[in-house]
Amino acid sequence: MSRLALVTGATSGIGKAFAERLAVDGYDLIIVGRRQERLKEFAATHPETKVRAVAADLSTEDGITTLAQIASDEPLDILINNAGVSHYMPLADLPADKARELVNVKVLGPTQLMRAAVGPMLRRGHGAILNVAGMIAFSGPADKSVMPRRAVYAGTLAYLVAMTQALAAEVEGSGVKVGVVCPGIVATELHSAQGLDMSAVPRMSAEDLVTGALRGLELGETVSAPGVEDYQLLQDVFTAELAAFGGQSPRLASRYTK
Repeated sequence: MSRLALVTGATSGIGKAFAERLAVDGYDLIIVGRRQERLKEFAATHPETKVRAVAADLSTEDGITTLAQIASDEPLDILINNAGVSHYMPLADLPADKARELVNVKVLGPTQLMRAAVGPMLRRGHGAILNVAGMIAFSGPADKSVMPRRAVYAGTLAYLVAMTQALAAEVEGSGVKVGVVCPGIVATELHSAQGLDMSAVPRMSAEDLVTGALRGLELGETVSAPGVEDYQLLQDVFTAELAAFGGQSPRLASRYTK
């Protein structure tokens, strides 16, 4: 039987690279994006693959509802939550509509798609969910010298990391895999669309990022970071987080009583 993948943000960059790779691997595809013409172009250039193109906008309630229904109804073998927008700017400068768009696309949308897909996957006893976040998820402690400022963007990616880790624990042993990939800077249209020139910055290819993300899922890495050679660095972060979580007490810490 054919395997089925749903990829959001599939019209360019990382999402398109995921769709390309999954097509090569023999998956039937549901590809999602805002630009109908690019979806049609992808389908036309992959006649050997069964492609269903869905034009939907994950920044809107209608778009999220439409895709959640598809994720619930279709027997997905893998869900790739890749759609994204950047809107790099300080919170005080971020227009309300852009803040809403960012949270919908990177928090509400993926959450609703995961919620819709995971129940059927659990009932079937197999499936995979892969979220695309970014290394910026770990940049919260950085001081003001780290630019550009991007509080909402960083917060949404940190949410995806924590959400994925918690969901992975919920489905452990069920046959369902859940992971999140954290790219560094990748050579896509994302930055240029925001007016940022990254041409002089070393960047990973979208194809290498996809290779690392899918291999990380195979290796059982709940959080994969294709650009980090020493994975122990991430393990140290997670160990420290759990130590802080386990170090709490009902007593007021002494530093607050002096």
